[in-house]
Amino acid sequence: MTTEERIQASETRIFKAVFPNTTNHYDTLFGGTAMQLMDEVAFITATRFARKRVVTVSSDKIDFKKPIPAGTIVELIGKVSHVGKTSMKVNVEIYTEQMYSYEREKAIVGDFTFVAIDEFKKPIQIL
Repeated sequence: MTTEERIQASETRIFKAVFPNTTNHYDTLFGGTAMQLMDEVAFITATRFARKRVVTVSSDKIDFKKPIPAGTIVELIGKVSHVGKTSMKVNVEIYTEQMYSYEREKAIVGDFTFVAIDEFKKPIQIL
C-alpha cells in the first residue's frame, strides 16, 4: 500500500451529539472538551495510519471559528497531513450540523503531531 493509500484509508470520521453537560454558561461546547475530542480522533487516525503505538507530542494552532451550541451534532474528521521519519501530523476539522435541518458549518480546525514509539517509549520509524 502506498503512503497516499494509507492516508486515505486512515481518514477517521466520528459523530457526536452536543449535550448540555458538555457546554459552558453560554450554552456552547467547552473549548477543552472540543480539544479532547479532536485529540482522540487524531490519535485514532495516527494509529490507523502507522499501525504502531503513537503518542501526541503537540497540538498546533487550533482555530475556533464558530461556537458549537448545545443540541447540535458535530462531525470530527481526522486526516494525516504530513509524514516524517518518526512523526506525523494529523489535521482535525469539526463541523457542526443542526439536528433538524441540513445546515452545516466548519467550526474548529487544528493540527496534532504524533510520534511512533516502541515498547521502551523510544521513537521508531513510521514507514
